[in-house]
Amino acid sequence: MRTAIGKGHVSLNLTIRRTFGLYANVRPAKTVPGVITPYSEGGVDVVIMRENTEGEYSGIEHTVVPGVVQSVKLITRLASRNVAEYAFKYAVDNGRSNIVALHKANIMKMSDGLFLEECRAVAEQYPQIKYREMYLDSACLKIVKDPTQFDMMLMPNLYGDIFSDLTSGLIGGLGLAPSGNMGKDGIAIYEAVHGTADDLTATNKGNPTALLMSGLMMLRHLELQSHADKIEAAVLETLKERKFVTGDIGGTATNPQYTAEICRKIRASS
Repeated sequence: MRTAIGKGHVSLNLTIRRTFGLYANVRPAKTVPGVITPYSEGGVDVVIMRENTEGEYSGIEHTVVPGVVQSVKLITRLASRNVAEYAFKYAVDNGRSNIVALHKANIMKMSDGLFLEECRAVAEQYPQIKYREMYLDSACLKIVKDPTQFDMMLMPNLYGDIFSDLTSGLIGGLGLAPSGNMGKDGIAIYEAVHGTADDLTATNKGNPTALLMSGLMMLRHLELQSHADKIEAAVLETLKERKFVTGDIGGTATNPQYTAEICRKIRASS
């Protein structure tokens, strides 16, 4: 849902995440066959785990005096613990072996420091997962130089929002980047990383892959594995053939043409 820039209501996306307690935002970035990037040969396969309810996105702002505005970065022990526990359990369940926590605790010693305290506490419970910490800016440099050195990356809200756009760029763009918002008791909401992208709707130029991949994450969450596998195979085959792909990844097809080809492949496989 679109959020007004610099005015208007509080983000509806953030409101939904808080209402349903969706504390973990899972944003995988994986090289897609047929989408050529500078990283295609070595491959990218990284999962961003982003705290989803607080940080700089808490919406706590006020005017101190005219011309001076203060924005509060809220970090709590509970939210930090929740996302850390989800990240390590996700790593075990999905065959991941390495988690890097990103931070700027050298500057924001109390807030990012608290986040790291909880990450370290949870890491002690998972000795089979290699855990380390890295400055956010250093990680930006290192992942661009060699994304294969990273497996999973765990970070506070704002950092995760920005960093996941960077990793999306490594695989070909936001049109390929899915995400899931995860909470307790199996509650989850899935969405494309790019948001509404309504500026592309009128021209039918939008790439629906990110939304399709988000839907696949949802199907697997619902334990509908065979349905997800069938749709995923059709999507990946269409991308690999490159006959009906959208302009953002080097093709000329419209959104309906791309979608129709995926549907045709699904019907053919049934």
